[in-house]
Amino acid sequence: MPPPNPLHLLRHLHHHHHLHPLTTLSAPYPSKPTNQSDPNPHHHPQPQPLLPDPHPLIKHDPISICTSMWLRSFSLPTPPTPTNLSGYLKSFDLLILSYRLSSAHLHGLLPSLPSLSPKTLRSLLLLRSSLLSRRFRWNSRSAHPLFESLPHSNRKRRQFESSPDPLFQDRIVQELLLLILEPVFEPRFSLRSHAFRPGRNAHTLLRTVRTNFAGLLWFVKVDLTRVVDGLDAKTVMGLVEKGVADRNVLGLLRSALRAPSLKAREAEEVYEAGDKGSAIRARKKKKKSKKLRQDEPKPDPYWLRTFDGLAPEEAIHVPNYGHCGILSPLIANVCLTELDEWLEQQMSGYSPHHRHHNPSWPEFMPTSSALGAKRMDYVRYGSYVLIGIRGSRGDAVELREKMMDFCECKYGSRPERPDFEIEHVVRGIEFLDHIIRQRIVHPTLRYTGSGGKIVSEKGVGTLLSVTASLPRCIARLRRLELVKGDRNPEPLPCVPMLYSGQAHTNAQMNKLLEAIADWYRYADNRKTVVGFCAYVIRSSVAKLYAARYRLKSRAKVYRIASRDLSRPLRESSGAAEYTDLLRMGLVDRIDGLQFSRLSEVPPCDYTLFPRDWAPHHERLLREYTKLQDPKFFYELYKSVKREEGLKLPQEEVSRIVWDLKVFGVRGGAQSSSRFTRQPESVSENGSDTKDSVNG
Repeated sequence: MPPPNPLHLLRHLHHHHHLHPLTTLSAPYPSKPTNQSDPNPHHHPQPQPLLPDPHPLIKHDPISICTSMWLRSFSLPTPPTPTNLSGYLKSFDLLILSYRLSSAHLHGLLPSLPSLSPKTLRSLLLLRSSLLSRRFRWNSRSAHPLFESLPHSNRKRRQFESSPDPLFQDRIVQELLLLILEPVFEPRFSLRSHAFRPGRNAHTLLRTVRTNFAGLLWFVKVDLTRVVDGLDAKTVMGLVEKGVADRNVLGLLRSALRAPSLKAREAEEVYEAGDKGSAIRARKKKKKSKKLRQDEPKPDPYWLRTFDGLAPEEAIHVPNYGHCGILSPLIANVCLTELDEWLEQQMSGYSPHHRHHNPSWPEFMPTSSALGAKRMDYVRYGSYVLIGIRGSRGDAVELREKMMDFCECKYGSRPERPDFEIEHVVRGIEFLDHIIRQRIVHPTLRYTGSGGKIVSEKGVGTLLSVTASLPRCIARLRRLELVKGDRNPEPLPCVPMLYSGQAHTNAQMNKLLEAIADWYRYADNRKTVVGFCAYVIRSSVAKLYAARYRLKSRAKVYRIASRDLSRPLRESSGAAEYTDLLRMGLVDRIDGLQFSRLSEVPPCDYTLFPRDWAPHHERLLREYTKLQDPKFFYELYKSVKREEGLKLPQEEVSRIVWDLKVFGVRGGAQSSSRFTRQPESVSENGSDTKDSVNG
């Protein structure tokens, strides 16, 4: 007797969801009788097995499935539009991987496959059946068996019930769609897009600006946040359908886009309820309370919350469309790909041949806007675009008008003029909290004159300078209540770390300083900015220790704990010695604060950024696809054969073997080494020449 079909059993059990509580899906439907011709409507059939064993459905490695998707996308220069992605929705292995990634996002730990309980696997089977039968509904809080299968505390469960964030099963579906759609759209994106993409970030954008924007005069900073956030579902789906043609995937995206956003819905309910004064008082009361309630989530570490507060405005904004969740940044990049293609067309109209230039060597081009010197380049970070033009200001104004018309025609929303900021490179323009401006240098030029005499003279050149904005950094620190004042900022005590020990406080501040130093890695004034932040944080911690240990001033704290605050501060003189307690393991080791001296701050990283740069995974994918092509090996073989003096290893081994067969092994190692050193002594037809040994 053949084994029962699992999908047939799932459909049968879906109609009889009253048999087991786990079979209740996110969108409940009225149960239908199994046998429509049954004369007795009150007759109940015998209970069937609840669910088949899900373990036989785990057949493939999900990582290999994702790798094959990426390889298929990067194997062709112009990837085709996939019409059948439902096979990946049916893959139970990908669904389990999505569940594990969602659990890691929730708990911070990736669960292993053997640790998944049968209850969780059966719930995933039901979720897959609802996706394939198009019965899945977003934000259905009537049943959430997948979340119940996780080991949560009562506080976490109550928080989940009242939280406006996406449901856990919605997060799983979003992860699954992201695994499927990201390999499809990633090869279509522009090389000048650096936000919300694997292998690209703000640092790659800054290095690209330093390399490609040298010699550009006018900069246009464009803020398309209103345009991107105001896209309707019809416009988004029209742009997504250019890359995907699968009905099931498009149906899931369409239903997620049409549903209103959870946070927007909650804000509307609060606004309609009125009584803004009570909400403000409750917010203040919640801020003053130090003890967490049972339904309040545990906050992030202090260093991470502080570093997030220092983030630039371009990195803070993350698009959000309906119930798409983590799919929203990918959808935003898909929509803005049309703008990237249009900007690249505008670049071809300026200068089709780009002259390669070393960014560490000054530009000696004239600053006038001659026709032959016109050039354009751009980079994009999410909805923020930075355009550089070598030409007149009229060229920048003309490009602004064309771009406004394009956005109105393509996206149905016309950006306003304040969203376009036009500045000259001498005045500088701020992007990602870094100021891009032109710096004039006078290098010494040496060249050979008439008579072979070396002539030296001073030249005038320009360098593109990328520096960190110190006023913006002070404003961020003032917003985080670490300093007060504007012109002469005065550090404030670090009150949130009042009830933490000295070792824990120093460890938190060291992580914050490491993150700040890494963020300003490619700034010309890295030492100045990081040194100032280290001074503010060290002074803030010293004021905190002065208040905690009842010392009079920071000077006394530095006198006891040293400049880097690594020595222990004791409340009473009768306590045990710190070294003895540390040796016994009763206290934690106190690490000193980093960058206590300016010489300890690392310098700016001026490593050259190649113009044809690509992330490591893209280079690996393209090299792997080349190795899979037999034509590549044939062309490589012909190129090696054409070059004189280059021989394949197989040919060299064959020649050694032929010499040994012809001349024998007389003389042992000396004979073989002799013939190895003189392979030209054997002619092509195998006969010995005059230099060979007479046998």
